[in-house]
Amino acid sequence: MKKPLAGALLALLLTGAAAVPAAASAPTETVAQAPAAASQPQAAAAVDFAGTVALSNCSGSVVRTPSSLPSDPALVLSNGHCLETGMPTAGQVVLNKRSSRSFTLLNSAGTGVGTLRASKIAYGTMTDTDISIYQLTKTYAQIQSTYGISALTLNDAHPTQGSSISVVSGYWKRIYNCSIDGFVYRLKEGGWTWKDSVRYTSSCNTIGGTSGSPVIDTATGKVVAVNNTGNENGESCTVNNPCEVDENGTVTVRQGINYAQETYTIVPCIGPGNVIDLNRAGCVLPKP
Repeated sequence: MKKPLAGALLALLLTGAAAVPAAASAPTETVAQAPAAASQPQAAAAVDFAGTVALSNCSGSVVRTPSSLPSDPALVLSNGHCLETGMPTAGQVVLNKRSSRSFTLLNSAGTGVGTLRASKIAYGTMTDTDISIYQLTKTYAQIQSTYGISALTLNDAHPTQGSSISVVSGYWKRIYNCSIDGFVYRLKEGGWTWKDSVRYTSSCNTIGGTSGSPVIDTATGKVVAVNNTGNENGESCTVNNPCEVDENGTVTVRQGINYAQETYTIVPCIGPGNVIDLNRAGCVLPKP
């Protein structure tokens, strides 16, 4: 899981927030800070912090589907393991649970410009995927009018291997640039199993606090996944050390490699008015 870790926090306190974390010392690492540096040619200039949010323990983003309307209540996407109610157990689904959680909305430079508040946890799970979706008290139009910031759009198609991506952390106000290395049939961590996960190339050496960061395809500017975990010390299938399992049951451990959960599967489950409807055609998210 990529929630804040004591080691990561201590490293930043000792070296200053502008320093690259010690865990991200590989020479291929490219980490941008707010504001996004123009010297990062591999990331499209359009990828910045606008629309991302900082949670108390994670990152996230204000998102919309391709058919969401300005008058719809806005949604915030993060990880299931970032829920304030605690990490859901395997098989557990949280649906329409009252919440007043607050989120710090960031502008393009990574500066907090206001506080958004949830009305409920519309959906949350760590089964098959690792997502939380909060419904906010404000609409997209209200956020745009007040802060001049638009929501990020969820791509409705499966991401593509080799695509250039940016992992945008509102918690740390950092952008990690890399590519999609491939896809994992089953990713196992502790008691949880996730399907068809995104595996990054090594340049996206994300740290604690980046959980819930939107993974943005730099060619389209759309969200294709949500950052959630990485293998920290080479253990196999334990918490903070996910393992890959292929169709034949072969287990592979990739120490130092990080992962995300695809988000195109969310789109069919959101109906008119941004209502989560798990019975909609094409919706395959787990049900309670």
